[in-house]
Amino acid sequence: MVSLVRRRPPLDVALVVPRSGPAGIFGPSCEACGTLAADELNDAGGVLGREVRLRLVDGGQRPSLVAAQVGALLDAGDVQAVTGWHISAVRQEVAPVVAGRAPYVYTPLYEGGERTPGLFLTGETPDRQVLPALHWLVRELGVRRWCIVGDDYVWPRASARTTREYVRTAPDVEIVDEMYVPLGTEDFAPVLDRVDRSGATGVLMFLVGADAVRFNRAFAATGLDAHCVRLSPLMEENMLLGTGPEGTAGLYAAAGFFEALPSAAGLDFSLRYAARFGVAAPMLNAPGESCYEGLVLLARLAAAAGELSTPALEAAGRSLVYESPRGVVALADNHLLQSVHLARADGLDFDVLARLADAPA
Repeated sequence: MVSLVRRRPPLDVALVVPRSGPAGIFGPSCEACGTLAADELNDAGGVLGREVRLRLVDGGQRPSLVAAQVGALLDAGDVQAVTGWHISAVRQEVAPVVAGRAPYVYTPLYEGGERTPGLFLTGETPDRQVLPALHWLVRELGVRRWCIVGDDYVWPRASARTTREYVRTAPDVEIVDEMYVPLGTEDFAPVLDRVDRSGATGVLMFLVGADAVRFNRAFAATGLDAHCVRLSPLMEENMLLGTGPEGTAGLYAAAGFFEALPSAAGLDFSLRYAARFGVAAPMLNAPGESCYEGLVLLARLAAAAGELSTPALEAAGRSLVYESPRGVVALADNHLLQSVHLARADGLDFDVLARLADAPA
């Protein structure tokens, strides 16, 4: 007599990534890295023995619409977890919809301070990313007068507030102007005129995707790059390509992952990505890698907890340490701690210069 074993139901995960809007430039990389993570997890037996399947949601839509679509998937029982790269304005709408119903792993860098139960965050925060980068540029290059230019929503404004609080205790740094533009802005001439008149020697950019690309092109076209550096916590390889080599001089970025990062774990990840998707693969970048990270973190938490309830996952996360493409990472208060690095654009590539924050011991 043949014993029939009932197969466990799949684990359907909403992968919320931008397929439109200014952040749409990241979308192909995010989808590819999410697919790689699901493939690797399934090759290793899935999550708690369940096959991982991804349900794509366009995170570049209006935040309330994204939240409604995620809520509909949860209501229908079509997904049992949520992850992905999407801006903080989307997270603020999605988090109340998901809370208490499913685990939610939010993967971008963000402004900090999120405490929604069952929400896990893999991205960098200003205290470990922006502030050490400013300190490095002051110390190494003498850049002391800064303008802030950001898109007009929560991540840029809250991150700028953290930066201003830091500057109050740093007598060698000054914020001389602060400007915000709507998402999707195409004409940066008024902003650049103010930057020029301010006498700033550095611009701290909190601009997303295509907005940053347009700003970089216009910045270089005005000649401001001859005497003013730029620092961005959200500048990656696709955006360098979109900017073009003529627009990247004096451009610095801070992140937990760069494809150019000289580490064994990062190199191995890049090789696996290239083997899976070939020479036509979307350019590997930090937002994409974060989507890989989100699914791996979900799997690690589930394996440690033995289930997917959010209280059990949070309890398991208190002692979670593992090696990722970013190096050794550890969860603390539902936030993933990691090394953060500073890189300088060199044409269409990054040259990693320094480690700004160390990995957890």
